[in-house]
Amino acid sequence: MFANRYTAPVDACSAPRRDLLLTLAEAEFFRVRWSPRILDETRSALDKIFAERKLENASARAGRSVDAMHRAFPEALVEAHASVAAMAFGLPDPKDEHVLTAAVQTQAQAVVTENISDFPARILAPLNIEARTADEFIADTIALDEGKAVAAIRTLRVRLKRPEMSAEDYLRSLEAHGLFVTASVLSGHADSI
Repeated sequence: MFANRYTAPVDACSAPRRDLLLTLAEAEFFRVRWSPRILDETRSALDKIFAERKLENASARAGRSVDAMHRAFPEALVEAHASVAAMAFGLPDPKDEHVLTAAVQTQAQAVVTENISDFPARILAPLNIEARTADEFIADTIALDEGKAVAAIRTLRVRLKRPEMSAEDYLRSLEAHGLFVTASVLSGHADSI
């Protein structure tokens, strides 16, 4: 439906953000992309979270989560071509160059990241790319087709088992994870999610 029109690399982010983004990508609102390094950063972040929760086999769990992302979206992995990989964009944090490389290579319209200041408009605008927080991106994506998005998000919420969540609990969870705009948009659909 919309996926042929919009592409966005998704930088490593928290589980609720990632789950919503992947749910919307699965519903074909946009084409998700990531670099091998984004997946490595995601694996490291998950490993840390699982270890802090004292879950057994934290590293193995993190690996399985990232492997599941890759299996669900095999086309999302972007290996930089030598010509693009050699480019330096001049981002404030050189460690983020791989994210912008993935965006340029896939002709993406946006980079979804919580590190907005690391992707200044003065660098991205000439490339026709914008940096968006997950909250902004998700809320705007929902607005494209609220009915379809709410149905996809309901499926996500119902799949949650640890813990199971009512629609109201889910909206509070989104707020607790900093997804205030998204929770506000979805609050009008609480009976449907």
